[in-house]
Amino acid sequence: MFTSIAIIGRPNVGKSSLFNKLTRSRDAIVSDFPGLTKDRNYGYFESKHKKTLLIDTGGISQSNDGLKGAISQQAWIAVQESSLIILLIDGSEDLSKEDLEIITNLRKLNKEFITVVNKIDKKTDSSAVQDIHKNGIKEFYEISVEHSINLSKLKSFLESKIPEKNNDISDDKKVAVLGRPNAGKSTFINQLVNEERLIVSEIAGTTIDAISIPFEINNDKFTLIDTAGIRKGYKYNHKVEYFSFIRALHAVEKSDIVIFLCDANESLVDQDLKILNIIIDAGKPILFAFNKIDLLSKQDLLNLYQTKKMQSEFMQKIIKVEISAFKRKGFKRVFKETNNIIKKSKESFSTSMLNKLLDKFVKQSAPPSVGGRLLKFKHVHFSGIYPTTLVINANQDKKIPANYRKYLENSFRKELNLDSIQLKLIFKKSLNPYQDKKNILTGRQEKKRQRLIKHKSKSKK
Repeated sequence: MFTSIAIIGRPNVGKSSLFNKLTRSRDAIVSDFPGLTKDRNYGYFESKHKKTLLIDTGGISQSNDGLKGAISQQAWIAVQESSLIILLIDGSEDLSKEDLEIITNLRKLNKEFITVVNKIDKKTDSSAVQDIHKNGIKEFYEISVEHSINLSKLKSFLESKIPEKNNDISDDKKVAVLGRPNAGKSTFINQLVNEERLIVSEIAGTTIDAISIPFEINNDKFTLIDTAGIRKGYKYNHKVEYFSFIRALHAVEKSDIVIFLCDANESLVDQDLKILNIIIDAGKPILFAFNKIDLLSKQDLLNLYQTKKMQSEFMQKIIKVEISAFKRKGFKRVFKETNNIIKKSKESFSTSMLNKLLDKFVKQSAPPSVGGRLLKFKHVHFSGIYPTTLVINANQDKKIPANYRKYLENSFRKELNLDSIQLKLIFKKSLNPYQDKKNILTGRQEKKRQRLIKHKSKSKK
């Protein structure tokens, strides 16, 4: 199973710059100062309809002591967790001992890696390419991240390595269980399958790996994936903590739905919202479950729903259930909702139905003018799932006001019953088929035009 791509190399070869270009973000801080990236940064590389996890790492050095040693160790953890490695080398300098050591260690791990030579735009007497050949590496890419030279070739290669998503509805529904430490994830799964499959402890963080458990309920086949609790500051903790976090991300990628467990005694906190955003970024449906409700009174539960975070627009779009994993309460509702959400998240919508809805929304609230031109929507069609994607063709794309985008998104979500399902609207500018064709006048038309111009000039006098 393809998991993720890791970018590694010695300090200051351009790993964070490449990460930003591939993820189309500015998540990684870029500087000429070597060793700036201390921790692994993650994002998603998307190309066409393919998507995979991308991990940026700190520079690997020969020193095993102190901070440099810790940074190198973090990078090698990312290598072990990934299926494909991008080894980035500075093409403006000769291969260093650190470069050669990284190549040797990668070969020992028997990992698939692609060598990428960066900074080819710099004119130097470097023998990096010759050194790479001497070390038995025949295939590599020469790029300049800063000026995007040959970056499209590298992207095409990475895209070829990502497997196609299987959008077919399978009998085996994969359900990832996420939440903060000690939210009751392992207890929930143990009670559900009637087995002590997972270690349960009051000590937060007992689960450190993602564990898959197949089971059947009402003739429906499921695979439950228990994950480690994602705690605050996971990026800065020891290797087991980050290892567990990456495994949780992989579990989300493999799942059809994520059941997010929240300890009802602690209510919703900022860390919960961060985890929910990770799931949303992956495009997966969410079922939100308040656990340990047996410890709350009816008034406590009512107060819980009246909190500012629970009343936010963000949470209003997510279906919520109440359970007690310890007392096996609310399990039937959980899997009734799970089945409904999975079925809806894999549904495709006809173009004719979507266009009728679009016409309805436009009539209900007329689109604003953009740059003095009336905003017109031509047609809309269904494009894919995870997230459910609709492509709207219009006479504008980037200039559509954010409030009208939100209006259309909320309207489609309500009409299509997409609560708990991620919805993405892509606006495309419709091209005028005649915009590149000049209206060429005949000789007679040109003479008439000139006469009209002269007549207009005389009348002004």
